[in-house]
Amino acid sequence: MKPFYLIFSLILGFLTGCKTTGQTPVEIVDHYYQSGKFNGSILIAQNNRIVIDTVFGYRDLNNKTALNKEIPFYIASLSKPITAIAITLMAEKGLLSFNDKAVKFIENLPAYTRNMTIKQLLNHTSGIRDYENVLKKEGLCNTDVVYWLHGQDGLAFEPGTKFQYSNSGYIILSLIIEKVSKMTYAEFLKQNIFDPLQMHHTTVYESGTVITNKAIGYNKDKEVDDYSILTTGDGGIYSTAEDLFRLDKALRTNQLLSEEHTKQLYQTPVLKDGTNSKYGAGWFIEKSDGDMIAQHTGGLAGFRSLFWRNLKNGYTIIALTNQGDAFPVFDFLNDITETLK
Repeated sequence: MKPFYLIFSLILGFLTGCKTTGQTPVEIVDHYYQSGKFNGSILIAQNNRIVIDTVFGYRDLNNKTALNKEIPFYIASLSKPITAIAITLMAEKGLLSFNDKAVKFIENLPAYTRNMTIKQLLNHTSGIRDYENVLKKEGLCNTDVVYWLHGQDGLAFEPGTKFQYSNSGYIILSLIIEKVSKMTYAEFLKQNIFDPLQMHHTTVYESGTVITNKAIGYNKDKEVDDYSILTTGDGGIYSTAEDLFRLDKALRTNQLLSEEHTKQLYQTPVLKDGTNSKYGAGWFIEKSDGDMIAQHTGGLAGFRSLFWRNLKNGYTIIALTNQGDAFPVFDFLNDITETLK
């Protein structure tokens, strides 16, 4: 569920210094498809005005089964904003507090986690170690990750002192959602987010889940590289560009959360050294020239995803592909944002 956060600040700096390409968004998107760099779904909008909403290529490259707008893609770490929204919904209802310790809800966590809070898990300042580059097996689930955490010798750092991206933290948040709601993670999201927003093509992938006509993942050489694990919270969701746009609009209009709690998604913590982290609750945050950008990317197996939102001028860019490493996501983001200035 790699977020590509290591180069995010460099890209945003680049965005402010480039000259426009002279191309339209449609021409740029078509170029990426024609050059073999993109196979998937693109949606670009400003507020309720759709600039582009289209698909290119195939859901199944081997059988040449064409994509359509209702075919869901695995969105990898774009699941994290949704997990953060679910936790914030619970906080708004008084079911938990951001300052609650995680061990208040999940008793079988290692003893060394006793001081980390829900807020620190949300903004990746908890110090919990990231499992992703260590645990690699088909069918990996949340229980496996918790077991692995018990084998670690402690946190990577004192909670609240540093930022360090951790998929493990969002798995713990998924377990908290299940404990507090007495539902599965999938059931809670469906009842409280997906159904109210009519996100009918969005599904949490669990053992036994059947998603009709989902996109199959491939690498740049068009070899199958499909999604094959079962963790939730950090990833685990299939969705479409149009469904994610429904989520975007709901956040902009406070349809899901109050204005106060929506703003908390974008609040970044002050670290021990006095600097601000650039991650809120499920979103990387960047402020530049009066604009606030909230964005996340995702990548696992043959899937890459981008959800970029300018909270001031209403622009949204959503890109989902099932030919993962063929897509230079930040080159694309740079080219598109230049046309929106």
